[in-house]
Amino acid sequence: MTYRAGIIGAGGIAGLGILGMHDSEDIGEKKFTASHAGGYEATDGIDLVAVADVDEERLDTFAEAWEIPEDGRYVGHEAMLADEDLDVVSVCTPSYLHHGPVLDAAQSDGGPDVIWCEKPIASSVTDAEEMVDVCDEEDVELLINHSFRFTDKQRRLHELVHEEGLLGKVHAVSTQFRMELLRNSTHLIDALVYLLDARADRVSGYITGENEAVDTLEAEQTVDDAGGGGFIVMDDGTFVTVDCTVPRADSSMTLQFVGSEGKLYMNNDDGEWRYWDLVDGDHVERDLAEYGIEGAWTWDEDYQRAFPNAAAHALELLEGTAENRSTGLEATRSLEVIVGFYISHYTGGQASIPLDRPLRDVEITSW
Repeated sequence: MTYRAGIIGAGGIAGLGILGMHDSEDIGEKKFTASHAGGYEATDGIDLVAVADVDEERLDTFAEAWEIPEDGRYVGHEAMLADEDLDVVSVCTPSYLHHGPVLDAAQSDGGPDVIWCEKPIASSVTDAEEMVDVCDEEDVELLINHSFRFTDKQRRLHELVHEEGLLGKVHAVSTQFRMELLRNSTHLIDALVYLLDARADRVSGYITGENEAVDTLEAEQTVDDAGGGGFIVMDDGTFVTVDCTVPRADSSMTLQFVGSEGKLYMNNDDGEWRYWDLVDGDHVERDLAEYGIEGAWTWDEDYQRAFPNAAAHALELLEGTAENRSTGLEATRSLEVIVGFYISHYTGGQASIPLDRPLRDVEITSW
């Protein structure tokens, strides 16, 4: 059986190409594997048959690049959802516009069984929770595109930490990545939540107000998203520091874990992962190849493969052969940390997680 896919939002991450990541002359001309359309194209069993966008010029540029016929192009997602019988729908709109299309897709007549939504899940915890609840009510799998969860190395590392006790009890984690918190560093926060398998209990945050997206995306709209960071106390007692204030060109995604049985250092930008086993009070470096991880995670290889892996996982969900490994519930736990940073910064105090109901409505807009 071949499943039918549609995309809402014909922008960069959908497959058009992203300024700052791709050469300007390639935007709308080349097919990029690290995209939703690229993921579908790499997956036997799913065909991309339709795309919707409110910008007709962008819609046609995308459709020409990905060979979507005229009758599969829609101005506005409502028309696509009404006319097409789709099994999986990608939501690739700006993050402050995820909420409506996800609800519309989940509640549409003969709607999809899987919604593959870009990260971050939403701009407010309230919106994210409603998306999760509606998808549950409609028996739709909400799959959030936090890419690290779809890489083989990260999945193996998760097994090592949680099933094989590689680090023992994790005491502390220090992390660093580029601004902005929602557009970029949601990847970092989700990787943290995923590897610790824990939820934040308390956060204290600082927001710089700096945003590079105006230049890199040639964006005109002002949004709240900015660099920042702070500390997190997880519900298992782990203490975490987060620094996402660094300009993109100068940044590296790094995480360092210190546990009762060892230390782990991850530098994803420079392709360096190192592990030290704690033996009789001394840290002894071990090759991660001994534990089934060959080499370190890199953007050029692992990130590129994450999209085909995610599309293949969507196929598994359609066929009922796997459990969702990037749920809306877990994405909401990442979002509430970032919202908590903003609340802490602007109130001058710490924020407790889960957020009280009025604070769940706080909206942090981003692209």
